[in-house]
Amino acid sequence: MTTPRDLLIIAMDLAASRTLERGDLSLALAGAELLDLLDAQAITLAGDHIVPSDRHAVADRMLDEAASSLARQAPYDSVDDWLWRRGRDLSAAYLAALEAEGQLSRQRHRRWLIFQPTHLVLVDSPARRHAANRYASDEPILAALAAAVGIGDNVGIGDKPTGESPSVADDAVATVLAAVLDAVRGLEAERQRRALDEAAFDNIWRGE
Repeated sequence: MTTPRDLLIIAMDLAASRTLERGDLSLALAGAELLDLLDAQAITLAGDHIVPSDRHAVADRMLDEAASSLARQAPYDSVDDWLWRRGRDLSAAYLAALEAEGQLSRQRHRRWLIFQPTHLVLVDSPARRHAANRYASDEPILAALAAAVGIGDNVGIGDKPTGESPSVADDAVATVLAAVLDAVRGLEAERQRRALDEAAFDNIWRGE
């Protein structure tokens, strides 16, 4: 299993009682891909730019797709730019991958608010238990990504500064985690701005 798959499974297991934003999750999944690619030495960071290595092939199909989508010549992708580009609809792509692998099943009843109207639910599997054990062990990378999208006990966006986590000593890892948190915050700010604009427009029509 990979960090993106573990994160998605944790999201489905722990976010059943409230709605998570798909865009937030997609950005975090893209960040999780970068972190796994760093761990596999398929990429390095030069400042905040992603430099692919010559040995970019990885065993996981989704990670290999992510590595193949990176700019391989200067100027390289910045972490921030790549999160937004790769993150577009990435949660849906990972849902499809998990379903194809038999990790999800379809159910008539609405249960997972985040994934309506697909009604996909997790099956009991070694992958699900692995993700749960990894999260329960407070593994710092998975915990930081989960916190960035509001998963956890009383955790919301901004409550846990992932990029400054004292348990994350690697500068490249900290750079990616900080970029994920900044992107999620930026997306939330944009949602709030649009909500204010729509409210102001409605007030105009009501003559307020």
